[in-house]
Amino acid sequence: MAKRLKELSLRARLLLIATTSLALALAASGILLVVVLNYAQMRSLRTETLETARGVARLVEQGQLTDPIPVTPGVQVQVLDSARRVLAVSATADRLVPILYPDELRDLPDGQGVMISGTRIGFDGPARVVMVTAGPPTDPVTILVARSASQLTQGAHLLRITLLVAFPLLVGLLAAGLWRALGAALRPVDALRAGAEEITGGTREGRLPVPDSRDEIHRLATTLNDMLHRLDAARARQRAFVADAAHELRSPLTNMRTELEVAQRLPDDTDWPALSEDLLTDVQRLSRLVDDLLLLARTDDASARAVTARGVEETDLGQLAGEVAARYPDVLHVDAGTPLPLLAEPDALARVVANLLDNAVRHARSAVVVTTGADATGPFLIVTDDGPGIPPADRERVFHRFTRLDEGRARDAGGSGLGLAIVRELVRRHGGSVTLGDADPGLRVEIRFSPVRSEKAGN
Repeated sequence: MAKRLKELSLRARLLLIATTSLALALAASGILLVVVLNYAQMRSLRTETLETARGVARLVEQGQLTDPIPVTPGVQVQVLDSARRVLAVSATADRLVPILYPDELRDLPDGQGVMISGTRIGFDGPARVVMVTAGPPTDPVTILVARSASQLTQGAHLLRITLLVAFPLLVGLLAAGLWRALGAALRPVDALRAGAEEITGGTREGRLPVPDSRDEIHRLATTLNDMLHRLDAARARQRAFVADAAHELRSPLTNMRTELEVAQRLPDDTDWPALSEDLLTDVQRLSRLVDDLLLLARTDDASARAVTARGVEETDLGQLAGEVAARYPDVLHVDAGTPLPLLAEPDALARVVANLLDNAVRHARSAVVVTTGADATGPFLIVTDDGPGIPPADRERVFHRFTRLDEGRARDAGGSGLGLAIVRELVRRHGGSVTLGDADPGLRVEIRFSPVRSEKAGN
């Protein structure tokens, strides 16, 4: 059953659920209506029968009882003496046989009633009989009043028949109305589906139709359009990244192929030691480029955007910067003279410092200075050089992948435009920030770490 329900369309499932709920609610309401009506009618029957008996009792008490006793149609009255003999009756009542049997008379309390079969006294259907005692205590009389309940049962029966006939018609009308209402409510969903098919088929731009209503479907369409926009942007970045990577990989590969082809055609004129040195340079450039691409690919992974406890240890920022700066003969390291503890990945921080120093040495005219220290905001690292610097308008763009300014491209024969992009990604993983400024002359790169964020990242 559940499998069959899953095979139905959403519109059909909603209609089935809604129709079933309505049918159950209407059935419960019909049953309750019949029960309440029966209860009200029976209560009215008991009240009217008892009032008639009390009216006859007042006539007995006043000595105004007549024979026959005047009553409304459908009512029989008998007045019995203490020996259960009939003293007076209404026009249609039996003058010889009491309405109730002797055991019924004996067990029925005064002022109470009982339901009997109406055929015993000439009624169609059941009848309600009430017994009331009247007269002096020395010579009491018993008053029996019987009222037919056939009209009441006929009314309840007519109501049941009406409900049984009207119930399917009402459910059918409600189902038809619900079917149309659900179709109108789900029409925007069909529009979204059609739009998605057109986008998948390439016949439509990457945007779904947004309904005018401000409901859940409107919010869904807006969210999906935002998602499509992000996916388009991600695909555009991916295409640009692949194209740039292919361009960067093609240059050293083309150089290597050209050199090998020339050497193959002119083997006697080839300086093989020089060729091997040139090929080794190109291979090293390719290796660095591939390593940078792999590092950026890992940083793009959501699971690698934060420092994990597995590779984290307490690192002295000043000591690490000094060790990296020692590899560059023209770089001056200015240390704070005090430990600068930081929870970080040592290899990642060393890569940050090395990339900054590579760029600084590549563009500096004479001096590169690395300064490490700490203030109220936390540890910091500053790299300055006396090169041409970077214009303020380009300081954000240089952090994009494969971005190299014209000056940098002219001076840099081996750079790939990934150094600063890697620096920003690794610093962000450690909860820090990178800013570029003027060094007067030259460029100032400042990295600041937050000890609180670094500790949380490490834990």
